[in-house]
Amino acid sequence: MPVTFNFRDMLSARSVMGDTIKDLGDRYDNVWALTPDIGQSLGEFSAAHPDRFVDVGIAEQNCMTVAAGLAYEGAVPIVVGMGMFLTMRAFEQVRTDIGYPNLPVRIMSTHGGMVSGGGSTHYMIEDIALMTSIVNMTVTAVSDPNMVRDLLNQSMDIPGPVYIRLSQGKADQVLYQPGEHEIRIGKAITARAGDDLTMITYGELVAQCLDAAEELAKDGINARVIDMFTLKPVDKQAIIDAAQQTGRIMVVEDHLAYGGLASIVSDTLVDAGVSLQAFRRLGVPQVYAGFGSADELRDKHGFGLAATIEAARNLV
Repeated sequence: MPVTFNFRDMLSARSVMGDTIKDLGDRYDNVWALTPDIGQSLGEFSAAHPDRFVDVGIAEQNCMTVAAGLAYEGAVPIVVGMGMFLTMRAFEQVRTDIGYPNLPVRIMSTHGGMVSGGGSTHYMIEDIALMTSIVNMTVTAVSDPNMVRDLLNQSMDIPGPVYIRLSQGKADQVLYQPGEHEIRIGKAITARAGDDLTMITYGELVAQCLDAAEELAKDGINARVIDMFTLKPVDKQAIIDAAQQTGRIMVVEDHLAYGGLASIVSDTLVDAGVSLQAFRRLGVPQVYAGFGSADELRDKHGFGLAATIEAARNLV
C-alpha cells in the first residue's frame, strides 16, 4: 500500500499563513489583517501595508466587530488569533456581526485541539461544533501546512465567512507532495486507499491515522484514511462511498467526541439511509481534559496512536 506522506519534512503553518496573507495584501488592495495581540506571523504584512493592519490588543470580541465593520465597507478582513478565544469569547460577534450578514471575514484560528499545553481554558475542543453551527460559515481544518496557501487563496472567491483551523502552527508535518492531491474546499482527500475500514479525520490527526494505517497493514488490515479538511460543507459523497465500500467507519478528532466530525458523519449516513457494519468515534470525552502535552492527553483520553490502532483492529 503506497504511503502518501513524509514525516521528515517539517514546515511552520504560521509562516505559510504569514507569507500568503502578505501576498494577498499585495494582490488585493481590500485585504486587511487584524489580530487580538497574536500577530507575530503578520510582520511582513504590517510592514508592507501598515494602513491595512490592525492590532486591537487582547480583545477578541472587538476584533471581530472591527472586522465586520471593515467588511461592510468592502474589505476582506483576515483575523489571526488563538482559536479558543476567537470562537468562544467572540462567538456572539462571529455569529451576529459576521455570520448573520454573511460577510467575507476569514478567521485564522491557531492552537486547534489540545496542543497549547495551557489547560482546559486554553484547549480548543469545541470550535468545530460552534463554527459549523453558524449559518453561512465555511469551516476548514489544516492537516498539511502547505494547505494554508490553497485555503486562503480559494477563500477569496467565497462571498461569506470562512473559518480555517490550524494546529499550533510552529512545526507541522508535510503530508502531501506538491500536486499529489487537489486541495479544493468542499472535497475530501483520500490520503490512503483501503477497503477493510475507513478512518475519517482532519488536522494534526491525519498524520496519526496514516501512521496507524501503516501498523494495521502489517496485520493485513487495509485502512482507508480520509482527510476531511472541509467540515462545512462536508464531502457527503466521500462519507457515503466509504461506508458502502468498507462498511466500517471510525472518526478520530482532537475535539469533543460529540458535536464535531463524528456527529457530522453519523448525521450524513443516517440522512442518506446508509447502514454500517460498525461505527466508532474517538475524541475527547465529555470531560475537561486536564494538563499535559497533546500526545499525553490523547493517550489519556483514548484517541492517541496506540488507541487508534487498537480501536481499528477491534472494528475489523
